Amino acid sequence: MDPLATSTPGGLAMALSGVIAAIHARGWCDGTGGNFSCVSRKEPLELLMAPSGVDKGSIQPHDLILVNGEAQVIEGSGAASAETLLHLEIVKRTGAGAVLHTHSQAATLLSRRALKGAEGMDTDAAVQIQGLEMLKGLAGLRSHDCSIAIPVLANDQDLRRLSQTASPRLEEAPHGLLIAGHGLYAWGHDLFSARRHLEILEFLLEQSWRELLLPPLATRP
Repeated sequence: MDPLATSTPGGLAMALSGVIAAIHARGWCDGTGGNFSCVSRKEPLELLMAPSGVDKGSIQPHDLILVNGEAQVIEGSGAASAETLLHLEIVKRTGAGAVLHTHSQAATLLSRRALKGAEGMDTDAAVQIQGLEMLKGLAGLRSHDCSIAIPVLANDQDLRRLSQTASPRLEEAPHGLLIAGHGLYAWGHDLFSARRHLEILEFLLEQSWRELLLPPLATRP
């Protein structure tokens, strides 16, 4: 993705709508699921976003809305998702330039499993992934010989409370956060890197899910 192509409002809208369509085609935001944003302006903070409750596979540049730092729509005719608050918290806490939220099968399954596994334990829930070559697609990682822990939070319909709960875990997160039974939030310093991180994290989650389906390998004598 050419950075110059996203340097104007119209170019950013075209780029974001194209990314949303590509994500929808992967089956990661079926129905009207998912929400996606880019920082359009830093001071004061404004996000260009897909409106709530629409088919993400048919989003056009003119369908996108602009919201301010208080999650209020300031341009466009659509409604902002309640999850805009979490987008804003991620941007403010990490300096992200784009946040992409999906509802894939792997993210939904593994986040539920991780949260249940952490119940009654003195530890934060997370999905642990290690030793895979695709880890190198995440900014800051240069070898497969490493591990990441994707934080998992319990779902909460109170997005202000959920955002406050997420906030202290964002800085150490590997460019992604899971909401149990809900899905993945991935981010990056711009739209290109956010998309890359989303694709990498979705691959790693899919790999982890498939490993659960494999029977234990027979022990060799």
